[in-house]
Amino acid sequence: MTTFNLRLKAKNELTPHPTAQYWRKCQVEELFEMPFMELVFKAAKVHREYFNPQEIQLSTLLSIKTGGCPEDCEYCPQSARYDTGLERQTMLDVEEILEKARIAKSRGASRFCMGAAWRGPKPKDIESVTKIISAVKDLGLETCGTFGMLEEGMAEDLKQAGLDYYNHNLDTDPDRYDKIIHTRSHDDRMDTLGKVRNAGLKVCCGGIVGMNETRPERAGLIASLANLDPQPESVPINQLVKVAGTPLEHAEDLDWTEFVRTIAVARITMPNSYVRLSAGRGEMPEAMQALCFMAGANSIFYGDKLLTTENPEEDHDQLLMAKLDLYPLTYSE
Repeated sequence: MTTFNLRLKAKNELTPHPTAQYWRKCQVEELFEMPFMELVFKAAKVHREYFNPQEIQLSTLLSIKTGGCPEDCEYCPQSARYDTGLERQTMLDVEEILEKARIAKSRGASRFCMGAAWRGPKPKDIESVTKIISAVKDLGLETCGTFGMLEEGMAEDLKQAGLDYYNHNLDTDPDRYDKIIHTRSHDDRMDTLGKVRNAGLKVCCGGIVGMNETRPERAGLIASLANLDPQPESVPINQLVKVAGTPLEHAEDLDWTEFVRTIAVARITMPNSYVRLSAGRGEMPEAMQALCFMAGANSIFYGDKLLTTENPEEDHDQLLMAKLDLYPLTYSE
């Protein structure tokens, strides 16, 4: 049976540790094929072995530079190649970002995530974002950044500024990566993840489901994530938000049980990771979200917007968490 080769070139290597479990794609497919209730039960047991099942890590995500990205990711409204009606914005000033961060903290978020629509930052961009990171960190929040592909030394600069996490998603099954994105490769993603790890940053790395992929291809995505060494500390599982003007605007709807299965399989294969219920949550009924929490999700994006797409309102999230007897994880340095 075929296994994924996660070896990188040069010094930026992410390879499965010889003593760690290596997840073959066929093994992950077997998990997906389990009876639904048995799979959720198995995932719930794993979750309880490693986490307090009532604690939810709350993150707030802010787009600090919106639109105009030169990449052609078929799911993304921020690509300059697609006419989605999105208005381009230059980078927000530090005070505006800090005000958003203060509000996020006051409403219970423990991590403040910042995204910029770049293929990769230039040195002058790193100079700007490091100042922003330091200022947000001083507020007593965990910090996360998603700025695209990094050049040598950039991850170290971000780490020195106080960045805790770097988000860089693998998006989809490595075998179909070039069907979704044509302006970069899966190896490009892995190279940046290697730089991030070498700099001592924690990794936030997940993917998107609902992009017309098959169940085996969903298994391929989860296997590629689970075989990173170390495994990502944070794993966002996104459901495609179909945006008019993008190539995937007419993608076939993903059955809700398949999304819950993906959460459960992520929890089983990555027991120490925070599995985040991410994009697409605004379209999920409360009962579906509850099943995702049962199946091992223990992190959400909290706030009315995720970069450019809608997210459930914070009041709604607070009510849902109260109904489910869940409470926010408290961050302490």
